[in-house]
Amino acid sequence: MSQQPAESEEMKRVATKKQVVAGFVVYRKTSDGVKFLLLYRRGNYWNFPKGHFKPGERSIDAALRELEEETGIKKSELRIIPNFRAYERFYFKIGNEGIYDTVILFLAETHKADIRIRPREHSGFGWFLYHDALNVIGKKYGDTKKVLKQADDFLHPRQRHPARPVPPKAPDHARGKGKEGKEPLAK
Repeated sequence: MSQQPAESEEMKRVATKKQVVAGFVVYRKTSDGVKFLLLYRRGNYWNFPKGHFKPGERSIDAALRELEEETGIKKSELRIIPNFRAYERFYFKIGNEGIYDTVILFLAETHKADIRIRPREHSGFGWFLYHDALNVIGKKYGDTKKVLKQADDFLHPRQRHPARPVPPKAPDHARGKGKEGKEPLAK
């Protein structure tokens, strides 16, 4: 599976199916820090738990169902983080058909470290600190890294303190000293 820019030349040459899937960026807090769950699929491909919608299903419901199917993590074992939604876009080929995926990702915390994966879909998983997760994802999957950064930034908003203006230093004579920095002489 390779990620390519939208509307590439290859997409124009082959029949392309557009589909939308939903999933979760799942994390848990550990003594080492926040760790993110990544699932391993053949071909050195690591990504978030996600999958296709069933007819009439809402994106959050599809994401919850797929998460449980792929990891065993139930809705009751999650704390869904409000106001977070991110998107990944992928283009890949299966046979002679091109697939353009848009992935809707939600953010959730779990305390469950042991998960069970479905060998039919995934062959491994790992919990990774942010920087380790970036390395595992690799250079090829820029949108996945972008979503991981969005999730990490959402969980750890960087404190941006505006620089406090330093008041200008008053001249010596305004502080009771003469121009040479000495106390004025009494008259």
